[in-house]
Amino acid sequence: MWKPGTLLLLLLWLASGELQQETEPRRLPPPGKLNFGYVPAGVYETLAHYEPGPIGILFHMVHAFLYAVQPNAFPHDLIVKLAKDKFGAIQTEYQKAIYYEIGFLVCAAVGLLFTILMPIAGLFFCMCRCCDNCGGEMHQRQRKNADCRRGLLGTLLFSTSLVITIGVLCAYAANQNLSSQVKNVRRLVNSNMRDLHTFANDTPMQIEYLISQYATAKNKVIYDLDNIGPLLGGKIHDQLDKEVRPALDQVLNMAGGTVAHFKFPPLAKIKILPLPNVNAQLEKMNDVLKTDLSAVVQRVSVTNLVDTIGNNISSFSKAFPVQSCLSNFTIFVNHVHAKIEDYYPEIDKMDFYRWIGCIALCCMVVLVLAFNYLGLLCGTLGYDKHASPTTRGCISNTGGTMLMAGVGFSFLFSWVLMGVVTIIFLAGGNMEKLVCEPFHTKELFKVVDTPYMINPEWKNFIPGYMYNDSELKLTTESLYSTCKKNQGIYSAMRLDKVFNISSYLNTTVFTKDVVSQLDSLKIDLRGIILLEAEGRQNLLDFSEAGLSEINYADYLEEVNKGVTVVDLLSFARELEAQTDLMPKSNLQSSLKGHVSTLRQIHRQQIVPMEQSMSALNQSMRFLERTASDLPVTVLDAIKAAQFLISQNATHLINRESRKYTTTIIGYFHQYIEWVKTSLAMEVAPCKPFSNMVDTAEIMACSFVVDSMNTFWMGLGCSTLLLLPSIILAVKLAKYYRRMDTEDVYDE
Repeated sequence: MWKPGTLLLLLLWLASGELQQETEPRRLPPPGKLNFGYVPAGVYETLAHYEPGPIGILFHMVHAFLYAVQPNAFPHDLIVKLAKDKFGAIQTEYQKAIYYEIGFLVCAAVGLLFTILMPIAGLFFCMCRCCDNCGGEMHQRQRKNADCRRGLLGTLLFSTSLVITIGVLCAYAANQNLSSQVKNVRRLVNSNMRDLHTFANDTPMQIEYLISQYATAKNKVIYDLDNIGPLLGGKIHDQLDKEVRPALDQVLNMAGGTVAHFKFPPLAKIKILPLPNVNAQLEKMNDVLKTDLSAVVQRVSVTNLVDTIGNNISSFSKAFPVQSCLSNFTIFVNHVHAKIEDYYPEIDKMDFYRWIGCIALCCMVVLVLAFNYLGLLCGTLGYDKHASPTTRGCISNTGGTMLMAGVGFSFLFSWVLMGVVTIIFLAGGNMEKLVCEPFHTKELFKVVDTPYMINPEWKNFIPGYMYNDSELKLTTESLYSTCKKNQGIYSAMRLDKVFNISSYLNTTVFTKDVVSQLDSLKIDLRGIILLEAEGRQNLLDFSEAGLSEINYADYLEEVNKGVTVVDLLSFARELEAQTDLMPKSNLQSSLKGHVSTLRQIHRQQIVPMEQSMSALNQSMRFLERTASDLPVTVLDAIKAAQFLISQNATHLINRESRKYTTTIIGYFHQYIEWVKTSLAMEVAPCKPFSNMVDTAEIMACSFVVDSMNTFWMGLGCSTLLLLPSIILAVKLAKYYRRMDTEDVYDE
């Protein structure tokens, strides 16, 4: 018969093990972060970046020259004041404007003087030569260093012409670059328009994807509700197991040790009172822990709430006319694209006329260069150092004549070239310093975003015009920067002002309903009583059953005695030694058989008996030490387990229920945060709009302004060098042309 206390604790341990075995196969992985996937994104093909190539070196040279001409910082305050007063303040602010433009004004003044004085100087030069002055007299004085002077003048004129040639080539390269880039305008415009169509076509699909991903959160909630038993019940069981099992294991260990002692014959005769059966209490506990939590929670109600919020989320796409707005936007894009296509022939025609004009300007300089090079070639090849100035050859004379023709064309064309260079310089230089450079440094955006500048009644123009709320923080710079990062137009345009997605994703009411439904979950373990009053009395009676009256000293003395009087192994060894001394006979064989039998008896019987006696010795000592206090210790352990179940279990269950509720609500919070983040960062990315601004900047600054600035720089340098070219050509022509008279010296 099972001894007192053992039955109770063993059944508790078995019951707990059975419940754990029943629960573990259904235990599910803990809830984690939901995976909503990636919002489908279109690919924008426009690459709003321009690499000029080798001509970029010339562009950098122009920028360096303009910085030397105009090192002043961008006049933000001056431009804002002029813009607010509609340029009425130019009369009072002209000093600041002149100070800023002083570099351009000085260069323009030099160009203007050149343009005015050059034709006048040419006129006087012609008149002077007609009067046989300024080198017009066809007479050359003989000098000893004439050959040296002629060589020096020829070298200087050739070097000057070479530098002029480089300037013309730079101007020609800039002109060709502008024409070739104008042909790329159509490609850039078409690319931007295709990106706008991609934007309009992908946005509805992206919004539908956001709505469809609500099913991920919904299915997870329903799945957790269907498995509330393993999810919530399993956690409750785990927590109870952590707190109650140590107390029960303590009782079980004590009772298990006591049972082992009771099985020995001397103790079996002691009369022990049996404890009552506790199967009923164990069944109560199992019934509570096996409660079908899915039935307790009103799943239908929660599911209806889930469907309600899903309908609210689905309705926001209908509340805001996304499709109609995008359809109108597509129509507008097509209309604008068609208008731009109509301008392409005009653009090509204007670019052709511009190209012809620039080529004509370059040809003016090339004509002068042609006369210079031909004059140098003919003069050098036809020169005869033995011939006198009056007897010079025809080729040499032709070279000198060509040099003078170049001088004449220089006077005719140089003032026209300088006038054109000055005009292009003022326009292109100021465009670079007031538009292109401030665009890259974001200073231009600060001017546009100046409060009350465009409209005196609006602090910020864009939100004031779009939403009639000029206090809203939405500037041109923020809009451009946000789109440049390819973020969503919802955050870039602050569309939450007209369409607040949070109102459709408000789960406050839903959260309260879910909490109220899950709070209805009640699990009460206070009815479980591990040990009734009668069982307690039996344990107390157990302490008076006579265990303290046992004479443990006599038992220990008896146990400590050996199992056999003689050591069988020693006896077997001695017998074997004596047997080996005997002659071979049947007696010897018989004795050796007995030796083997003795060793087998020792191995199979004596050794186990000695082990049992050792265990019995330990058990007797343990029983002597704990028998008197065992019932009280068992009662204390059961009392501790009873307290944990009846008092802490309710708090533990409520805590786990709140965690479970938070997990359920957390799925919706994850979805809502994902929707908000996706709407702000991934849905309808507005990179095409910043690409349009960048494309306009590339066309205006990189294509037109940089090319035209390089053109005037090359042409202007060539025009300025026409002055030394004129002087050198006039002096050198004297050494190539045939003179009418010469100096004659009598011998």
